Amino acid sequence: MSEKETNILNKLYFFSGCMFIFALLVVFKLTKIQFVQGESYRALAEERSIKDVVIPANRGNVYSVDGSLLATSVPKYDIRIDLVTSSERNFQNNIQALCDSIASFDGVSSTTLQKRIREARQNKNRYFLLARQIDYSDYLRFRSFPLLNLGAFKGGLIVEQTTKRDYPLGAIAQRSIGYERIDDNGYVTRVGIDGAFGEQYLRGMDGKRMKQSIGKGQWKPIDDFNQTEPQDGFDVYTTIDVNIQDIAHHALLEQLEKYKADHGSVVVMETKTGAIRAISNLGRNAVGNYYERLNYAIGESHEPGSTFKLMALAVALEDQKIDTTTIVDTKKGVLSFYGKKVRDSKKGGYGKISVAEAFEVSSNTGIVSAIDNAYKNNPSQFVDGLYKMNLRDSLGLPILGEGKAIIPDPRIKNNRWSGIALQWMAYGYGVSFTPLQTLTFYNAIANNGTMVKPRFIEKIKTIDTTIEVFETEVINPQICSKETVQKLQKLLQNVVEKDHGTGHGLYAETFSMAGKTGTCQKDYRNKEQLNYISTFSGYFPAENPQYSCIVVIHEPDKSVGYYGADVSGPVFKKIAQKIYTSAPVVDVIDQINKQSAAVEQQYQKYYTTAEKYKTIMPNLKGLPAMDAITILENMGLSVKLVGRGKVRNQSIKKGEKVTPKATVILELS
Repeated sequence: MSEKETNILNKLYFFSGCMFIFALLVVFKLTKIQFVQGESYRALAEERSIKDVVIPANRGNVYSVDGSLLATSVPKYDIRIDLVTSSERNFQNNIQALCDSIASFDGVSSTTLQKRIREARQNKNRYFLLARQIDYSDYLRFRSFPLLNLGAFKGGLIVEQTTKRDYPLGAIAQRSIGYERIDDNGYVTRVGIDGAFGEQYLRGMDGKRMKQSIGKGQWKPIDDFNQTEPQDGFDVYTTIDVNIQDIAHHALLEQLEKYKADHGSVVVMETKTGAIRAISNLGRNAVGNYYERLNYAIGESHEPGSTFKLMALAVALEDQKIDTTTIVDTKKGVLSFYGKKVRDSKKGGYGKISVAEAFEVSSNTGIVSAIDNAYKNNPSQFVDGLYKMNLRDSLGLPILGEGKAIIPDPRIKNNRWSGIALQWMAYGYGVSFTPLQTLTFYNAIANNGTMVKPRFIEKIKTIDTTIEVFETEVINPQICSKETVQKLQKLLQNVVEKDHGTGHGLYAETFSMAGKTGTCQKDYRNKEQLNYISTFSGYFPAENPQYSCIVVIHEPDKSVGYYGADVSGPVFKKIAQKIYTSAPVVDVIDQINKQSAAVEQQYQKYYTTAEKYKTIMPNLKGLPAMDAITILENMGLSVKLVGRGKVRNQSIKKGEKVTPKATVILELS
C-alpha cells in the first residue's frame, strides 16, 4: 500500500473515530436528558405552557356611618372566544345566532361581526375579543348566547374577570377614603382609609385559575372555573357622615374659589368620641380647579399663628403664672426682641388690657408680653407645659403620612431654639402642627379637658358578622385642671360674641359658637413672596359642645382678604349653622347611631330575601344605589339608574316574580 493511500486511510479512521465519539456523546446527552434531567425539563415545559394566574379578590366595601357606600369593588368581565376548540358542526349551527345576539347587545352589524369571526377562525385565533369590561348582568347575558352557552370546551367561551374600585361620592373626601395600589413591580402605595385598612381587612384572599399559553403572549383559561375561589375582603364602616361631609366640602370649595386660594382643609370631629364626621382637602390645579390633591389635614404641618395662643395661655394658666385678669401693656402695638419686631394688626396697639382681652382681640404684643414675663427666665418650663398637654406627640393615626409636630426646646441642640424662640412661640411662630393635631387640642378644651384620639373607623364587618368594633380612645383624661379649662372655654366663647372679639362677625343669635381666629404669615423671610395661612378652630354649641371644627386656608388672594376671621371663619359658621339647623344638635349622635343600625338591619333583610328568593323582587326603597345594584346583579338582573342617591321607586314592584336577565329601572332620590 502506497504512502498516499495510507494517509487517506488514516484520515478516514480519524474522522470515523470522531463521528463515533460524537455519536456516543449524543447518546449520553439524550440519556441524561431522558432519565436524569427529564423531570426538570418537563416541569419547565409545563411552566412555560401552563401557569396559575392570580384572580384578585374583591376588596371589601367602605361605608359611611349612615350606611352609604363610599368605595366598592365592581366586577368587570372580558368575554373572548377560542375559535379553534369548537367543532365545525357546533360553529356552523350557532355562528349566525351568536352574531345576532351580540349585535342586539352593542349595536354592531351582525353581518360584519360574522365575517370577522369567520376570518379569525380561519386564522386559528384562540383569543378573539367579543366584549370588554362589561358588568355582571351583561356577563350572564353573554354566557346565555348561542355557542358560548356550550361552555369552554364545546363553545370556546373564555371569561376573564377584573375588579374596578368605584367611589360613589366622586371627588368628595377622596384622599381620606383613599386607595391601595400595587404596580407591576410590586410597589404598594397606600392612601387614606382604604390604604390603611387594605392589607388587614379590605384586601381579602386572592384566588387562582389555571391558564395555558396559546402563543403571542396570550393565555387561555383551561377550565371555566377557578382552581381556588377568591374570598372577598371585610367591609369597613367609617365615622364619616355623608351629609356633614357634603356640607363641609362645598363650604370649603366656595371659599377657596372666592379667595382664589392655593389649597385648604376642613375637619369636623364629634367632641365626646373623636369620630371624624367630615374631612375635606382641596388643592388648586394649573387651570384653577380644585380637587382632593393631598390630605393636608393629616399630612401638612405648618405654623398655626394665633390659634396657638390658646395652647400658650393654657400652659401659663395651669402653671398659675398669670390669670385672665392679669394686665399686660401692648406697648403701642410693637415689641422688640433682639432687633426683631412683634406687631399688632391694630396700629398703636390696645394700651394696657387684661390677658382675656388680649386673647379676644388677638393682640400679639399682649400675649407675647404675658408669656415673656412668665417664662423668660425658665423657658424650659413653658416647653414642658406643652409636652404635658401631649402637643409634641403623634396622634398615631392608622392613615399614613401624619405630619410631625414641632416644638423648639432649649435643651435640645438643632431644635429651632434661639433668643427669640419663646416670644415667637407665644403667638404661633416657630412651632408647627397639622390641622388635625390643632383640632385635637381644641376638641379637648370643648370636652372639658379630656383629649380623645381622632377616629375614622366605627367597625369592621362581613355581611352578617361584626369582626371588630373601634371604641373611643382617650389620649389624656385631663390635659389641665377643670378651672383652667373653664377659663379657656370662656375666652373662646368671647371671641365670637357680638361686638367683642376678632370672630364677632360670626356671631349668630340662633346658636352659639366658640373658637379662635388665626392669621399666619408664610414665607416671612422673603417679603416678596409673603403669603398667609388663614385659620379658624373652635366648637359648637358653646354651652354643650357636640362638634369641634377647624378650617385652614392657604394663600388666599391678599387683594380680597387674608384674615382668619374673614377667610376661614365663614366656612366654620356655615358648617355649624347647617348642621345645627338640619337637626337639634344635641340629638344628632343618637340619630346617627339609630340610623346606622336601621340601615344595617334593612340591608341584611334585603340581602337575605334576595338570596332565599332568587326570582322574587325585594323591596329596595331607601337603599343606596350601589347596594341595590349588588343585590339585583347577584339575582341575574340588569339594572338601569335614573338620578343619584337612594332608591325612591323601582319598576318591578316588591313581591313580583322576575325572569332572568330582566331589566329593573331604579328611580333615585
